Amino acid sequence: MPAPSVPPVPLADALARGPLVLDGGLSNQLAAQGCDLSDELWSARLLADDPQQIEDAHAAYVRAGARVLVTASYQATFEGFARRGVGREEAAALLRSSVALARRAAARAEREVWVAASVGPYGAMLADGSEYRGRYGLGVAELERFHRPRVAVLAEARPDVLALETVPDAVEAEALLRAVQGCGVPVWLSFSAAGERTRAGQPLAEAFALAAGNEQVIAVGVNCCDPHDVGPAVETAVRVTGKPVVVYPNSGEGWDAAARDWRGRSTFEPGPAREWVVAGARLVGGCCRVGPERIAALAEVIGGGPAAGGARPVP
Repeated sequence: MPAPSVPPVPLADALARGPLVLDGGLSNQLAAQGCDLSDELWSARLLADDPQQIEDAHAAYVRAGARVLVTASYQATFEGFARRGVGREEAAALLRSSVALARRAAARAEREVWVAASVGPYGAMLADGSEYRGRYGLGVAELERFHRPRVAVLAEARPDVLALETVPDAVEAEALLRAVQGCGVPVWLSFSAAGERTRAGQPLAEAFALAAGNEQVIAVGVNCCDPHDVGPAVETAVRVTGKPVVVYPNSGEGWDAAARDWRGRSTFEPGPAREWVVAGARLVGGCCRVGPERIAALAEVIGGGPAAGGARPVP
């Protein structure tokens, strides 16, 4: 079955009309559907083993009011698939299928839904938590060589945007921006942050500055961070770049790597999104542990909920 066609309005133009709701955490929705994600490939394993589950998870967010779907390619890399005995041609096909699955879920909506092809950080391939630390010991050129082949394949699948996401380190951000040059697809650049710094410790202002003046970058921001860190990040991103801002924090719970379980309580609430949008956020959603119910509540707050025809101004 061929993938449905892309929306007629480019995502960058849609952002000029008002804020759009992103989806939430793909992995938690897959877990809620009964999928076993205890694998180094995480949700990317299902691209090969059970792709219908991925399409159904995307569709759950479409029903909740999401207007942008992020693909299951975050942890999908040639190197990671190779460890499972998957050759490069099959791996490339699986990467392209991540976009097609999101497109099919988007086609279930009665309005425009855009697809963002996830390009996760180098540390996601390592599956050792280093995606939240950065500082891999690799330089810009080495990281660019790692990212470029996957970027090329995902771009061939014609997503509406490449989501350079959960980037922990300004060094890797520079490599990613080099890797996407000439691919023909716009990008957003989203850092994993702690307070007002990247996970690697650089000031967010310096990290965001890498995207200033880069016309391929249609939005900058943060994701997989504590919800309380979003407000200051939005203000900094607008001040440094003048671009639309993308934000999708996690639930606020903490991950206990030793126990492989979540600790604490959720602090994700839809109410603060009003202030984020007023400050300049134009793509707002959730990351880990934020499911369709919370995305539906978020859509009602910032506009474009399941029953609405599109975004409306935030009061």
